[in-house]
Amino acid sequence: MAKALFTTVEYVKSKSIISGNVDADKMIQFIETAQDMHIQNYLGSSLYRKLETLIIDETITDGTNAKYKLLLDEYIKPMLAWFAQAEYLPFAAYTISNKGVFQHRSEDSDSVNPEIIAGLASRANDKASHYAQLFIDFMCDNGDDYDEYKESSQDMAPDKDTDSFGWFLGN
Repeated sequence: MAKALFTTVEYVKSKSIISGNVDADKMIQFIETAQDMHIQNYLGSSLYRKLETLIIDETITDGTNAKYKLLLDEYIKPMLAWFAQAEYLPFAAYTISNKGVFQHRSEDSDSVNPEIIAGLASRANDKASHYAQLFIDFMCDNGDDYDEYKESSQDMAPDKDTDSFGWFLGN
């Protein structure tokens, strides 16, 4: 089956601190990874596959699919842009080639401390979590409009909580 990305490299660049001159080939896999790991987690497999099918079939803009287009444009793309940025940041300065692993350096720039990069990635994740919460809130109010979101699937069910690392205290 073909793979549909829910956003473009250009959209991610326009909504992040990633420079417009960054090579799209260096970023595309991080968009895909963020989509697979994070977006599918919040949508669940059924809604994720529905959106993928609408994009591949080029029917996402049909009037009958307006609710899916709204979901994609207003909630999923902003969330994906920040998750993709968080995934990309730790790897941005490196290239792996036949001769080894290289860190890019410019004559007129300084190398950034790894803690700063980790901090930037963490802040990008915070922003992604904010957009994830907006998505969850929207789905709490409008989930009945999206049968695939409510479907129980043998695959991944939607995560309806952005704080998945909290403590659970039993009785």
